Amino acid sequence: MKFSEFPKAVISENVDYTVKEITNVIKRYGPRESGNGNCYAVQKHLKKEMDTFCDETGFEEYQMAPKAFLHFTKTVSLLFIAAVVIPLLLVFLDVFDTVGKNVFFVPQIIAGCAALIAICIAVLQLGFYLPFCDIFYKKKPAHNFYAVRKPQGEVKKRLIISGHVDAAYEWRHLLYSKNVNLMFPLMAWTIFGAILSIVVSVISIVAMFKSMGTFGEFMANYGFYIHFFTVLAMITLFYFVDFSTISPGANDNLTGTYAAVCAIRMLDMAGVELKNTELVAMITDGEEAGLKGTKAWAKAHKEEYANDGVETAVLCVDTLTDLEYFNVYSRDMNSLVKNDKDFSEFVKDAGADAGYEDMKFSSVFMGSSDAAAFSQAGIKSTAIAAMDPAPADYYHNRRDNYDRLQPDAIEAGYKVILSTILKYDED
Repeated sequence: MKFSEFPKAVISENVDYTVKEITNVIKRYGPRESGNGNCYAVQKHLKKEMDTFCDETGFEEYQMAPKAFLHFTKTVSLLFIAAVVIPLLLVFLDVFDTVGKNVFFVPQIIAGCAALIAICIAVLQLGFYLPFCDIFYKKKPAHNFYAVRKPQGEVKKRLIISGHVDAAYEWRHLLYSKNVNLMFPLMAWTIFGAILSIVVSVISIVAMFKSMGTFGEFMANYGFYIHFFTVLAMITLFYFVDFSTISPGANDNLTGTYAAVCAIRMLDMAGVELKNTELVAMITDGEEAGLKGTKAWAKAHKEEYANDGVETAVLCVDTLTDLEYFNVYSRDMNSLVKNDKDFSEFVKDAGADAGYEDMKFSSVFMGSSDAAAFSQAGIKSTAIAAMDPAPADYYHNRRDNYDRLQPDAIEAGYKVILSTILKYDED
């Protein structure tokens, strides 16, 4: 079947169903911190629904530490603040009078090292999504849910539609950015401050051993006080994430969750049987904790997908809200990871077939989608999303509730997903 032949009433009904279900999930199950019981409860709720039109459903358990991904923001900020304030107190107590060329020799080393450590951890955790901090946190069980619908004939291809069920800890920078965007200025201040502290420490230490004129004397004797510029920035970093408040996650990413559910539901309602494509809906947990669920799934199934002779592709769906930013994300994870070029082009073409010729290739330049974890594992993947990259005012805060759902954007996503499925099966 071609997308143009698919009954539009089925799509409209599923959009309405999605809005009602997201509202119900938020009211009924409460906050969905990565790896908590509420996420699992929602997945089991979805299983009951999908058992009626899928050939197989199930769960895969893995271990994760929910706070390990972002909790470094508190530890490194406290580390740096302590590395400046405590040595300065010791200077006033004459502890360093006989150590080094200057009383600030040891304090400058401490402050510079603390700033360097903060930057390295931030780059590993947020830049490359490497689980550097996980070893310091206790892990607990989490689950990925999957539902499979078999084709009429032999399984020759596999298409996975993926969305994550967990929601983010609230980001205070964005909560208070409703009228003025505070996110980037405050983060830029923190990054610049850390770099500045490293530079100040190096220059001040060099000035203690080598004549640099008046500037060198100033840096050797008073440069340490410049670190307080960074201390103020680190205070804002400490309050960046509110671990006691979870975003409702209506758009990010219950829209993606129900996109995966309705991908199969719509085919069932329309009585459409795929020819040779096994269609899988995958609802992951742990995306907001550093793509943990997807990484666990990719690790468990990489060899299977590579060796079972079935061509496999993954379409990740993350936030269907801002239609003017509805694009295919061919680059991911802070633009450092390339999603599959051919499959990205394929989805873009399918979008054009569905009437969305304006879809462009875009990049997740801040953060990441689950598609990046698949791509890093060598599994063909790409992502679609419709979210203001500014970022949107509802992103990762309490405003991401069911009253912010946009049915027209959900409908656009469902049409492109359906078009991709039908085109993938035909081609």
